Amino acid sequence: MADVVTVDGVARWIHAFREEVDSKATVLTELDSAIGDGDHGVNMRRGMDAADDALRAAVAGGEVAAIGPAFQKVAMTLVSTVGGASGPLYGTMFLRMATGLGSAVDLDGQGVTDAFARGLEGLRARGKALAGDKTMIDALTPAVDAMRSQVLAGGTLAAALAAAGAAANDGRDATIPMLARKGRASYLGERSIGHQDPGATSMALLIETAARTLGA
Repeated sequence: MADVVTVDGVARWIHAFREEVDSKATVLTELDSAIGDGDHGVNMRRGMDAADDALRAAVAGGEVAAIGPAFQKVAMTLVSTVGGASGPLYGTMFLRMATGLGSAVDLDGQGVTDAFARGLEGLRARGKALAGDKTMIDALTPAVDAMRSQVLAGGTLAAALAAAGAAANDGRDATIPMLARKGRASYLGERSIGHQDPGATSMALLIETAARTLGA
C-alpha cells in the first residue's frame, strides 16, 4: 500500500463501498426495519450505485483530477439520489472532507486524517448527534480517533486506516446496547436498546473499505 491517497484510490474506495453496500443491502434494511423506516439498504444501494458511476465517469473523462472535486462529486450525487436522512448526512460528510483541499492530487496520512475529521464535524453539525446517541457518529468518531493516534505516533497510512477500520467496527457493535437519542430510532425509547444501528453499520463498511483500498 502506498503512503498517500490519490484520486484513483478514492475511486477504488467508492467502488469497493458500492460493492459492500450492494452485498449488505438486505442486512442494512433489516437493521433499519427494527428501529427505523426500513429503507436504509435500498437508499444506500441507490445512492452508491449512482455515486460510483458518476465518479468513475468524471475521472475517466478528465472532469475530476483532484481529490477535493472527487469528494464533491460523490457528495452531490448522494444528496440528489439518496432518500431519507442518509443522503444529506453522507453528502455533508463528503462535502466537508473536500473542504480546503483545493487542487491536491494526493493526501498523506495527516491529510487523510484531517479530511475524515472534517467529515465527522460536518456530520455532528448536520445531525446534531454526539457519540453515544446511537447513530453513524458512533462508528466514525472512534475511527477518526484511532487514525489520529496512529498518525501522531508516526504510523503509516496503512496502519492508520487499519486501526480506523477496527475502531469503526467496535463502534458499530457498541451501538447495540445503546438507547437511541437521535433520528427515527429515538421515537422507540427503550425499545431501541438491543438493536445495532443501521447508520453505524453502513459507516463501518465505509471505513473498512477505506482501509482496504485507500493509498493502494
